Amino acid sequence: MSNLPVAPATLDVTPDVVRAAELLFDRKAIDVSLLDLRGISTATDYFLIASGRSNTHVSAVADHVLDEMREAGVRAVGVEGLRGGRWALLDFVDFVVHVFHPEAREFYQLERLWGDAPLHTLEPEGAARE
Repeated sequence: MSNLPVAPATLDVTPDVVRAAELLFDRKAIDVSLLDLRGISTATDYFLIASGRSNTHVSAVADHVLDEMREAGVRAVGVEGLRGGRWALLDFVDFVVHVFHPEAREFYQLERLWGDAPLHTLEPEGAARE
């Protein structure tokens, strides 16, 4: 697998996953990744993982994803950590969005924990390398 960043729409994922990734980029989330857990976990199909630059940024990014997905008729069934600002988990059943403060992301190391899952580094649409 290539380590080159890809736009979410180029992957074989649901439109809701693509939309959630786009929403992360709307609020300038950094280090956005997608872990494909299909065939590895029965809990969910994908983890979308992103970082914010501060506690306030983490909360703002997560709030934006929640609000815009709700507007589109997609509601999270669970939300954890949103007000703390260090980490937020948004559970949409088929996919889970994790937004971390960089220190919390380093601590939890989800990409390493799920090291057997295909990992895609994401970038905003139109930013793809030629």
